[in-house]
Amino acid sequence: MTLPALFGAKERGRCSRGILVTTLALLVLGLVTLWAASFYNAQDLSGDPLAEVKGQARGVGLGLVLMAAACRMDYRLLKKPGVALGLIGLSALLLVLVAIPGIGRRLNGSRRWLRIGPLSFQPSELAKYAMVLFMARALSMKTRDVTRFFTGLAPLFVVPSAFFFLILLQPNLSTAGSILIVAVVMVMLAGAKWSHLGLAAAAGGALGAFYAWSAPYRRERLLSFRDPFAKLTDEGYQLAQSLIAFGSGGLFGNGVGQGRQKYGFLPYPESDFIFAVVGEDTGLAGCLIVLAIFAAFLYFGMRAAVRCPDRFGSLLAGGITSMIGVQMVINIAVVTGLMPTTGLPLPFFSAGGTSEAIVLAAVGVLLSVSREEDRLPAPV
Repeated sequence: MTLPALFGAKERGRCSRGILVTTLALLVLGLVTLWAASFYNAQDLSGDPLAEVKGQARGVGLGLVLMAAACRMDYRLLKKPGVALGLIGLSALLLVLVAIPGIGRRLNGSRRWLRIGPLSFQPSELAKYAMVLFMARALSMKTRDVTRFFTGLAPLFVVPSAFFFLILLQPNLSTAGSILIVAVVMVMLAGAKWSHLGLAAAAGGALGAFYAWSAPYRRERLLSFRDPFAKLTDEGYQLAQSLIAFGSGGLFGNGVGQGRQKYGFLPYPESDFIFAVVGEDTGLAGCLIVLAIFAAFLYFGMRAAVRCPDRFGSLLAGGITSMIGVQMVINIAVVTGLMPTTGLPLPFFSAGGTSEAIVLAAVGVLLSVSREEDRLPAPV
């Protein structure tokens, strides 16, 4: 048996051009923006203004290879218990390891990273898509009745809740919250009752609110986003500098790389607040273009989910698309002052080579699902 036949390549259609084109467009814009956001700090720290871009390019290169391989693979292989449960077990193990002092790498008050040789990565990035795979597999089982709360729906949240608490130990409320949000979206796509979804959302919201209010610094950050300039020397500093960047950009921006907020004013311009660099350099027009490409990506991703004739593939595509969309919405809401400040990267833009590779591998699975669209009968 040939390798293409093993993966079902001959029997399947072409991958979605919409997903592929929007992904490549976001990657190119992301690399350009990362250069504009990082060259000053990179020059100061390492003497190489392209240090961040080079690291990101290596992650993108690896991610494109993984994306191509995943696209050619039959996504149904991921439904096998050994694959899905193995990925869940690996993610849980890595999340436990990162919480152990001396093993997990601590940076800026958070222990979120593991270092393996020259590589440093966040296990939570892998855990997000492992959760999506677990939920897609569990929700596609014929014996699963999601209209029953205690026997069908509640057991599904054991894994997302476990990941939530493990990631909360880092602490990383935004990533932990995104896992629960996407889990709720996936059970909604699977046909759960609205009353049950409302109950799950209320429980998750109450838990998040309690956690955010339980520590003085988190409580201060929660309140500071309402008027960041009143707390400019404290918890409101990051958001205030972000808003200054957007205001400086105006309608058409100052030019790529010409913004000034990255010169020691805007915190984390290469990661959490990189969209503020988009606003300062390219203005409102550039922000709208980026948002339009993200919206197109989400549209094509959800279209692949809706058109997939296989329930597992449909839920898998919907979960991957939702995860990227939720991250995008939270990140942009934070940097524009619509949500309290929290650290969550912008997919395809924020620095992080290994996380970029993981996202692209997930996009490859999404492309694999999209190849099922050609199997649908042509509309009459």
